[in-house]
Amino acid sequence: MYDLIIIGGGPAGLTATVYAIHKRLETLLITEDLGGKANYRMHIRGLESYETINGEELVRKFQNQVEQLDFARLMDRALAVEALQTNDGREIFWVTTESGASFMARSLLVATGSRPRMLDVPGERRLLGLGVSYSAISHAPLFWGKDTAVVGSDVLAFRSVAELAMLANRVYLVASDPLPHQSPWLEKLRSFDNVTILEGFTVRSVGGSPYLESMTVAAPDGQPQEIPIRGLFVELGVTPEAELVRSLVDLDAMGRIKVNSRGETSRPGVYAAGDVTNSYAEQVLIAIGDGAKAVLSAYEYLLRGSRRSNT
Repeated sequence: MYDLIIIGGGPAGLTATVYAIHKRLETLLITEDLGGKANYRMHIRGLESYETINGEELVRKFQNQVEQLDFARLMDRALAVEALQTNDGREIFWVTTESGASFMARSLLVATGSRPRMLDVPGERRLLGLGVSYSAISHAPLFWGKDTAVVGSDVLAFRSVAELAMLANRVYLVASDPLPHQSPWLEKLRSFDNVTILEGFTVRSVGGSPYLESMTVAAPDGQPQEIPIRGLFVELGVTPEAELVRSLVDLDAMGRIKVNSRGETSRPGVYAAGDVTNSYAEQVLIAIGDGAKAVLSAYEYLLRGSRRSNT
């Protein structure tokens, strides 16, 4: 019986694991990889040695610590989670993995992250991190003075265009869906001289070697057009990896796990952190903070009861 099982080894999960072990909790991290989205870095031509202050280095330190803790991690995929009632009225959590192993814990922390919705066009996966990004809030500052494009038709895309317009040479908004007639965001975008709105256009492919150099779009009449760009931001939203606990905790309309400021979910003993939650902004540094808060909350929960394990 563990004190805490953490599912997911991205920035939130790694942080939570290190904090939990420092608190002397009998902890098990179940994850398919270590690092999560921190493993994907943006590389820009001419900026190979450019340094920014972000959470990646801190995640690496946590990752290095966890890699040494064989007893506290299992490289596997969690398949199912059940809540079981104990004789004293508390719940324990039973986690089953893809390899067939099963583990029990007095508390659970879900840090399974989210996955971006992709265009699924030729060249997209090959140029991921080489000019193709899924987060302007993370990578926009790297494209100062360059020609860029944003794909999307909602507020997420509009916000990204506005951010890029403040620093990029040119920003194309590629919106396949009809845009709203009345929108403060669109009014703002149309006020920028360096923003071009391509309504009804779709991206057919992206190209360049080794870095992104262009995108090919199709106009509403189907005519293709190649546009030189150095950055492409696919802002179609993300899919939270919350299916594992859908029956255990409350999710919001977007499928994210609802948490409060302490990382607590709707179920006592179950916590969540990072991009799988309704926490604001998908940022490594925010996920790190979420992971730390959630563990401290779980630690307090365990202190209120008996947490000594027989592991």
